[in-house]
Amino acid sequence: MKRILIVDDHEVVREGIKRIFDEQPGTTVFGQAGSVTEALDLARQHNWDVAVLDLSLGGRSGLDLLKELKQMRPKLPVLILSMHSEEQYARRAFKAGAAGYVTKDSPRDELVKAINKVSEGRRYVSAAMAETLVLDFERGADRPPHENLSDREFEVMRLIASGKTVSEIADMLSLSDKTISTYRARILEKMGMKTSAELTHYVIQNKLVD
Repeated sequence: MKRILIVDDHEVVREGIKRIFDEQPGTTVFGQAGSVTEALDLARQHNWDVAVLDLSLGGRSGLDLLKELKQMRPKLPVLILSMHSEEQYARRAFKAGAAGYVTKDSPRDELVKAINKVSEGRRYVSAAMAETLVLDFERGADRPPHENLSDREFEVMRLIASGKTVSEIADMLSLSDKTISTYRARILEKMGMKTSAELTHYVIQNKLVD
């Protein structure tokens, strides 16, 4: 019997994953969480073979939840299932403790394969991502500058590049305008840039925003 915890703030996505596994051989027990609080409660109350986690949870970062889950349940394999491309978030997800990363536009067979693989204690990456990680390793210290940003800085950078104002970003992340302005200044300094326009050009060029 496989026990899968599905964490996504869209019920249709949770039910879709459940339906896919209902069609597979064997028995599967599901837990469904639509928020960070629900996910932590279910992780605390029950043992799961794998957690399938979205990165966008109603204003909260899935990366933050991933870190909390790994602190609470260090041996729990977590598969990220996200609308964001691997180029945008896969490296950060693996660094935070994810066992695999799949995009929501992947074929259903790939999702099943990924969930089965990480639930067995192995890791899952697509062929394209595996090649990228090898190239990153070969480059060594020559990492792209955005890899030096913290997860929160990376999130703020993407929101700036998507055209959000300081106030809009502050509301989305439940932070003050002053804090977002401080993040912006820190991001520009780390990226070696002077304006948001430069930042936006870089983000688009490197496919870091949808």
